[in-house]
Amino acid sequence: MRLFEENHVYQSWMRPKAREEAIVQGSCYRFTVLTSQLIRMEYAEDGVFEDRATQVVWNREFDVPQFRVIEDETELQIITEHVHLYYTKGPFAPNTLYVDVKGNFSTYYSRYMFNGPERTLKGTARTLDHVDGATELEEGILSKQGYAIIDDSSSFLMTDDRFVEPRRKGIHDIYYFGYGHDYKQALRDFYTLTGPTPMLPRKALGNWWSRYWRYDEKEYKALMRRFKSEDVPFSVSVIDMDWHVTDIPEEYGSGWTGYSWNKNLFPEPKRFLNWLKDEGMMVTLNLHPADGVRAFEDQYVAMAEAMGGDPESGDRIPFDFSDKRFIQAYFEQMHHPHEADGVDFWWIDWQQGSTSKMEGLDPLWMLNHYHAIDIARDGKRPLIFSRYAGPGSHRYPVGFSGDTIISWASLAFQPYFTATATNIGYGWWSHDIGGHHRGKKDDELAARWVAYGVFSPIMRLHSTFSTFNGKEPWRFGIEAEQSMKRFLRLRHELIPYLYTMNYRNHANALPLVLPMYIEHPDDEAAYQVPNQFYFGSELIVSPIVTPMDRKLHVAGTNVWLPKGEWFDFFTGHRYEGDKSIRVFRGLDGQPVFAKAGAIVPLMPHQPHENKTGNPSELEVLVFPGASNTFTMYEDDGESRDYETGASLETTFTLDWEARTLRIEMSGDLTLVPANRTLTVLVRGVVGEGDYDAETQTLHIPIGELKQEQTVTLPVDVTQNAHRLDRLYRFLDRAEIAYDLKDRLYQMATTKTRLEAWLFDLHALELDRDLQDALLELILD
Repeated sequence: MRLFEENHVYQSWMRPKAREEAIVQGSCYRFTVLTSQLIRMEYAEDGVFEDRATQVVWNREFDVPQFRVIEDETELQIITEHVHLYYTKGPFAPNTLYVDVKGNFSTYYSRYMFNGPERTLKGTARTLDHVDGATELEEGILSKQGYAIIDDSSSFLMTDDRFVEPRRKGIHDIYYFGYGHDYKQALRDFYTLTGPTPMLPRKALGNWWSRYWRYDEKEYKALMRRFKSEDVPFSVSVIDMDWHVTDIPEEYGSGWTGYSWNKNLFPEPKRFLNWLKDEGMMVTLNLHPADGVRAFEDQYVAMAEAMGGDPESGDRIPFDFSDKRFIQAYFEQMHHPHEADGVDFWWIDWQQGSTSKMEGLDPLWMLNHYHAIDIARDGKRPLIFSRYAGPGSHRYPVGFSGDTIISWASLAFQPYFTATATNIGYGWWSHDIGGHHRGKKDDELAARWVAYGVFSPIMRLHSTFSTFNGKEPWRFGIEAEQSMKRFLRLRHELIPYLYTMNYRNHANALPLVLPMYIEHPDDEAAYQVPNQFYFGSELIVSPIVTPMDRKLHVAGTNVWLPKGEWFDFFTGHRYEGDKSIRVFRGLDGQPVFAKAGAIVPLMPHQPHENKTGNPSELEVLVFPGASNTFTMYEDDGESRDYETGASLETTFTLDWEARTLRIEMSGDLTLVPANRTLTVLVRGVVGEGDYDAETQTLHIPIGELKQEQTVTLPVDVTQNAHRLDRLYRFLDRAEIAYDLKDRLYQMATTKTRLEAWLFDLHALELDRDLQDALLELILD
């Protein structure tokens, strides 16, 4: 496929011309009512307006809402169901344009286009390079005040020949989002305006191994074999820059840029790549393309000839993504041969700023856009690994957040950073889990970071070039090692759930990770837990990001649970919602809560395997307390055949009152193994038979999964039946006085009234962590 001559994967998403009936236009202004809450506002002195797609906006072909226009010689008003626009004719200025959001929300004045304050719930940032802790974030499209804007005035235009050209200067092209607190609708319309997030390949949702290290083939294979023997699964191999030649003659400059395999380390690259594929892994190679193509590269002659140069000259071919000829040759000569050998996608490690030969053109955006187009030829899914390049970047997953500093402050910022990126539609951040560089070795920090990483969009371990800085679990103390291994296995078990949320993001405009306020926009408590987030439709996560109390061997975090019943994902411990609490977990735990009635499909752990495909054995984890429906989505996990209906949906309908689980399958049954078996796990209950008291889980083997069937759930619910067992284990581990342990345990076992127990506990004047940990264990 030639990039600029044929339709590419994104072409069908580009419908940039709005319907005529949506437009209100004058000699120098144009307003386009895209929805009752989304208005495009343009001003151009020459009255020439733009109908082509831009780097950010690809689709303006919305169904036209009802609206009224009131107009005279000096003023224009546009009134929709949700907003009221006032415009005094003339240049856009602080005193000529404002929009009211109906329903007691704020007013947007045009002064916000002129460096005025914006008060959104923020979006994301280009990178976390050199950041230790928090960093400033760009704006998003969601706001407590009810409005936000995207200023598209300087965004480059997409031309008919599938290239870009700059906008004319002096124009205004602004998109006004007046959605109040209807955050979900704002996201849906944002994705409609800019294009959806593509489906990720299924393997991308497993564990990624990445380390900046000078591996050779023998060492790398030995490491992968060790992971398998230690029962730690991986599905993506990330090979950093030493895959290519880095020790180059001095006259060529730096060795950071390279495209030729280092045959001293990897004598037969294709053989090596095929071995990784046989091990069940995708492969991505690191790129630092800024230095162009130099004469020592294997493909230099072909590249020079493609550029019309003289290969005998040995002249460097400069990196120039403002040149269509260079872009075409860059892919065909420097990348396609590696992909033919088995490279699946590329890690675009661009750190050289946002300037190029074409004024205002960001090379990072160009790299992301054209790499995604090129890798998606022949029916593949667009997949890259690169830094964020502004609104619309969700079309080019996966995001690389940069070289994270190893510190508790960095870990503490990442849950908020990741969730808030949803406010600009960017759902697939990948962080350097465990941290990239600097800092110091800290077993607890490493384990907590992995526990968070498993419940982040992409789970990628990474570290810098250091003999001592690696993220292999066996490098850490036994407790941290066991925790890391347990969570890494869990990530692969979660793939059926994660893949369903992958489809939800693509089809229904809801990323995997959501800030709490997107589901609860009118509850102030939802804004007060910045590190807490929804992880798909069924779970809430509030990760531990601070060191533990060394005497108690647990660390705490503040959690707000919405109205209803909630259950600990791992133990089944029940919590009554509509309140804020402190919860505590040891190094083997993580605060993850399933809503009452939650249904979470799982892939049973396969010892010593990296498999990620549609499993032959399926487990469905069910939580009690409410009825619910969950539809698990599957396809071939690789191609774009799902676009033409090649998919399978399995719907699980829980009727809690009747204690039944109804299962219905629809779609292409050939996509999953024949004779698939099902086991239902009901957690947070008591039962007889195959019952695990520690996790309060009843195992119900169903046998072969049929296209339609109903399963009976023979379970009962009690109020945390095993709370005294958990209290005993906590006190037994705690390094506190034996007399105090005995007294606390006796109080819990003998007090018949909860009020009496609470008064006695308060009278003891315990340390706050100990008191709060006891309250969590005893109370619902």
